[in-house]
Amino acid sequence: MITYLDEPGAIRPEQVGEGFFVGWPTPPSAQQLVDVMDGSYRRVWALDGDRVVGYINAISDGVLTAFIPWLEVLPEYQSQGIGQELVRRIVASLDGMYSIDLACDDHLVGYYERLGFFEGTAMVMRNSRVLRG
Repeated sequence: MITYLDEPGAIRPEQVGEGFFVGWPTPPSAQQLVDVMDGSYRRVWALDGDRVVGYINAISDGVLTAFIPWLEVLPEYQSQGIGQELVRRIVASLDGMYSIDLACDDHLVGYYERLGFFEGTAMVMRNSRVLRG
């Protein structure tokens, strides 16, 4: 049974196993992921027992706007509704925000449209040097 946690400090790095950040040239460490999530405006972890199998986070000004930088579910747990539930929970926690934005790869546009998002234009910048070390 999948459980969901949203409190800062709820997850330890050792609960985050391998398999996240597929395709990243230099993925963040488990400690970096936990630090990012704990420092986020909102976060939701999906767990199978004590193991993290998915997560989503939002950063926000706390008034009108929020951005969802990360949603990820381990490949072997995909297509089970976990991602949808993570999105549902984070969006519910952002109730009252004028905008909830995210950037995604082209092949994910339809997925997010089914969850209530619509396509827009975004610009992004990446600094992979900060992930090394």
